[in-house]
Amino acid sequence: MFSWKGILFAFFLLSCNVWAQEAFIVRFNLNEGIKSYLRANQLDVAGVNYNTNEIEAILTPEEFEQLSAQKSAMIKFSFPQNLAMAPDEEYKNPDEVTEFINEIHQRYPDITSLKVVGKTLEGRDIFAIKISDNPESDEQEPAVLVNGMHHAREVMTPEITTDMIEYLVTNYNVKDEVTKWVNNTEIWVLPMLNLDGNNKMWTSNSMWRKNTRGGYGVDINRNYPTGWNSCNGSSSYQGAQDYRGTSPASEPETQAMMNLVGSIKPVFNISYHSYSEIVIYPFGCKPRKTPTTEAVELIGGEVAQKLNYIPGTAWELLYNADGGDIDWMYTEHQVIPFVIEVNSTSEGFHPKYSTWRDKTVERNRPGWMHLLGRLNGPALSGVVNLSEYETVKIYSPGTTKLLQTYKINPDGSFFIILKTGTYDFSFEGSKQKKLSNVEIASKVNVNF
Repeated sequence: MFSWKGILFAFFLLSCNVWAQEAFIVRFNLNEGIKSYLRANQLDVAGVNYNTNEIEAILTPEEFEQLSAQKSAMIKFSFPQNLAMAPDEEYKNPDEVTEFINEIHQRYPDITSLKVVGKTLEGRDIFAIKISDNPESDEQEPAVLVNGMHHAREVMTPEITTDMIEYLVTNYNVKDEVTKWVNNTEIWVLPMLNLDGNNKMWTSNSMWRKNTRGGYGVDINRNYPTGWNSCNGSSSYQGAQDYRGTSPASEPETQAMMNLVGSIKPVFNISYHSYSEIVIYPFGCKPRKTPTTEAVELIGGEVAQKLNYIPGTAWELLYNADGGDIDWMYTEHQVIPFVIEVNSTSEGFHPKYSTWRDKTVERNRPGWMHLLGRLNGPALSGVVNLSEYETVKIYSPGTTKLLQTYKINPDGSFFIILKTGTYDFSFEGSKQKKLSNVEIASKVNVNF
């Protein structure tokens, strides 16, 4: 039922200029009917809360007026004031993120290197930082990628990525676990992808989500080629918050991420978003429930358990989402990728910095730490001669049941995450080599 008292209070807040950009944060009971309604009307879904069984959307005054006129018994409103407030200035803006990673590199040049992976529409450099014991070299070690801020208003996400950077460099040669990670892994962090959009969020519109293409913006995380415009999981309307752009990979930010992933071939990826306290794995479009690689769903569940979040696909937990980064990474580059949505509806996009920043980054450390630790296996890894072997096919032992086909990396390395079990492997190319009844309970290395 409608809460008319809440509606009147919302109009009062709007008249007092409390609501950023004349936007209403509207809370609904979470059910499939509401999810379908929000999707069909292309409303801006902000997040879900599976503890309270609620879903929130951001509405313009016009959308709010149309919705309130329906007086639908399905809809329950409340208006949490803090969700529409501009963020604390203590959150990092684009200049501060760039300053941070340059300072880190200056302080720790032996274990870091900086790479400009692209430029935004407004000419800002998109930086990634590599943390490793030989940061300037291709070490033929497994790579892990973590990135933040596809969406401009999600100000907590660069706090998590920069916290990860600082934690690793300051604890190298201090904590054995960190030292092992840095020595044996190529750790890549792209702390802020959507620099232009975040600048606009700070300077003119605290609820801005997209990049700044043409003043209307494109949702970078609906712009990747895999599944682009395939399942009503994005919009063709320029004014929509999930506008997908005119063509796949039309945006320089999308291209920057694609180029980085293609060059480093990470085993794992985390893309940080807010808010909902969920862990999302491919695929974004119903009815593709889960990837063919069983380890993706398994590890997603492990990460969610570490964080006390809910795991699942985007369409199960939120809505259909096409053109997303994790679907592209998984399909094109066999990455095991996750979206982690941090914070809940009680915090929203802009939680109070002093109250929530440290709590959030500390709560989320076990997620990225788990992936770094998961490189210990179960897995099959090694380096082969690429002129002789191009792919690895994985079978149930003693059968012809194909479980997975893995394309060997351009440097001849491979790192295949598996569930604990026994497998047959066939290395194929100009030559063929078979390994039968290989027990994978930890990391097994093969070189030939």
